[in-house]
Amino acid sequence: MYPNLIRQIKRYVAIDDREVLVINKYIKLLNLKKKEDLLKEGQPCRAIYFVEKGCLRMFFIDKKSVEQITQFALDGWWIADYFSFIDNNPSEYYIQAIEKSEIISIDKLVLDDLLKELPQLERYFRIIMQKAVAASQLRIKLMTELTKEEFYLHFSTSFPEFVQRVPQYMIASYLGLTPEYVSELRKKNR
Repeated sequence: MYPNLIRQIKRYVAIDDREVLVINKYIKLLNLKKKEDLLKEGQPCRAIYFVEKGCLRMFFIDKKSVEQITQFALDGWWIADYFSFIDNNPSEYYIQAIEKSEIISIDKLVLDDLLKELPQLERYFRIIMQKAVAASQLRIKLMTELTKEEFYLHFSTSFPEFVQRVPQYMIASYLGLTPEYVSELRKKNR
């Protein structure tokens, strides 16, 4: 089964064993290799993705051909290009596995059917979206309020698992820092 997904849903809404079986008929399991793309720039994002096991990153390539990471997702996290998902437009992002990953995919074409069959999942997804928006707002606030060092320390203490599992240059990209500066901060704060 998919224990992380079911556990995560049960944190916010009640579902029973029969409803777990209903969920299972609407989802697909994807196994990704390290560095395998789940979504590429120019493709429409036709599903939302839950990380059952593994680690993903979402990024775009800027005008200087530099990768800019906008999001990470570890076990128990959701990820998607929601602009593309909602409007069926080509994505401006890549979603890629940082490590071997098991991903649960819910296709846009079946999501409404799932929500009709299990209306309590509307509440679940609303809560998840609210948390995602709040986290994004906090990240922007912290990026402008804190020094670079404080911002790195906040990230590394709030999300120690990312620091252990994600390469340093990716963390630097996500935080808007250089890999060299992150290396200095790591040495300084050991």
